[in-house]
Amino acid sequence: MFLTQGLHRSSQRHPDKTALTHVGADTTRRWTFRQMVDAVARRAAALHGWGVRPGDRVALVSPNDDDMVINLLTCWWMGAVACPLNLRWSVPELDHALTDCGAALLLADVASVPALERITAPVAMMDNDRLATRADAFEPLDDTRTGGDALAAILYTGGTTGRSKGVALTHANFWSAALSRGAELNNSPDSVSLLVAPLFHVAGLGRLICQCIVGGGCVTLPQFRPDAVLAAIEGLGITDIIVVPTMLQALLDAPGFAAARVQSIDRLSFGAAPMPADLLDRALATWPQAEFFQAYGMTETAGAVCIDLPSRRRGATGRQPTGTVGRAGLGAEIRIVDVAGADCPRGESGEIVVRGPMVTRGYWNLPGASAQALRDGWLHTGDGGRMDEQGYLYLTDRLKDMIISGGENVYPAEVEAALRGHPAVSEAAVIGVPHARWGEAVHAVVVLRRGAADAGDPADPDALAGQLLAWCRTRLAGFKCPRSFLFTDALPLSAAGKVLKTTLRAAHRPPTIPISTPISPPTTP
Repeated sequence: MFLTQGLHRSSQRHPDKTALTHVGADTTRRWTFRQMVDAVARRAAALHGWGVRPGDRVALVSPNDDDMVINLLTCWWMGAVACPLNLRWSVPELDHALTDCGAALLLADVASVPALERITAPVAMMDNDRLATRADAFEPLDDTRTGGDALAAILYTGGTTGRSKGVALTHANFWSAALSRGAELNNSPDSVSLLVAPLFHVAGLGRLICQCIVGGGCVTLPQFRPDAVLAAIEGLGITDIIVVPTMLQALLDAPGFAAARVQSIDRLSFGAAPMPADLLDRALATWPQAEFFQAYGMTETAGAVCIDLPSRRRGATGRQPTGTVGRAGLGAEIRIVDVAGADCPRGESGEIVVRGPMVTRGYWNLPGASAQALRDGWLHTGDGGRMDEQGYLYLTDRLKDMIISGGENVYPAEVEAALRGHPAVSEAAVIGVPHARWGEAVHAVVVLRRGAADAGDPADPDALAGQLLAWCRTRLAGFKCPRSFLFTDALPLSAAGKVLKTTLRAAHRPPTIPISTPISPPTTP
């Protein structure tokens, strides 16, 4: 089980088949399997010549494009560990991840991420264009065929303690998740998948790996823009796409949308946030021939561990119960447990725990967090759920209070830590509140310090909100910054002194104090 095996198989079977197409703003680039294998082998030789060795961590910061795909495969070809980072992160967030993983090299699209010029982490940086150009001078390096339990990637996920955690995933983890998905969903080598979900997220990366294993085609877009997605589906015969509800909504509402333009789609997968019933009905009417799948998984499981089988088709018989995310996928075991770790009776809520070959071996450099999450062979997800008598899983709560805004995971503790660093803030609690477009929006409830000299005029909440927003923007990615603020004298606390976020959610009533300066909305899931 090594992640470049599919390249060898495909280059042997159909070397001149298009493996990868990148659609940029003013250019389209195509790669056959033969060309892609050659580019991967030469870039691996170049990196080896510059001192990168098997097991070294190589950080990647780029939009979804052909360089990002080829560089990921290059890491696995030479036995290095790929660390794709969120290109929308702030400088401190990038610095933390680069230092934490001990990256030997940072491969980046410097033009797309100007913040890279200000990073202070001790890492050498190379622009993607420079690597691609110089690699042509090297003789191809033989594939190391690194696989199995060797580390393949470190994917950083938001930390409940205010710091991102690196999820360590092996070649076998990704293979197991891919085989489970492929077997359940009949992933075909004739499929053409649109990789619009970011490749620094497990959903996008996992979909790429599935396509590489079976020899299917991939199309990359640098960001989600409805007009570009519509053009790609229509012009390139896209058959497969992964979306979050906000993306689907934007696509169906786009001025240029017409059902006739998107009929090549025969499979649509969705997840990451609840799908509104009316939106699903619109999609079913748009693609009456397509199969619709909902999935539940996480970074720690290298992808989906729970999949609803292809019953979400208009007119299908045996449609699964409403509100479920499906049943355990192949190779995955799922249980619902109480606080003592005992199985809950069917229908009762508890914590979702998972076991299987796709489960991470732990968090990078965090043995304590790893031991807490992985107990007695089971991954404790921190998510609440219940299971019915037929094994269908229902999500009931996010026990870690994670917010999903436009498909991006936002951990309140991280935002709260940034807010509490402001000299005017005494306490802060962050919750997710309903948002018509993004599913949830980040909402901050703030207690100001008494007599803070620079707290601003308490009678001018808009000015205070602006100050705190500006503060957050220098420390957090834009999608993590609060979209609204509420100033209060005290936070509701339990007898144990914990903030009662359930009380805050119940008390939330629009309108709150909206920020006066717009935040760039999420453009990708």
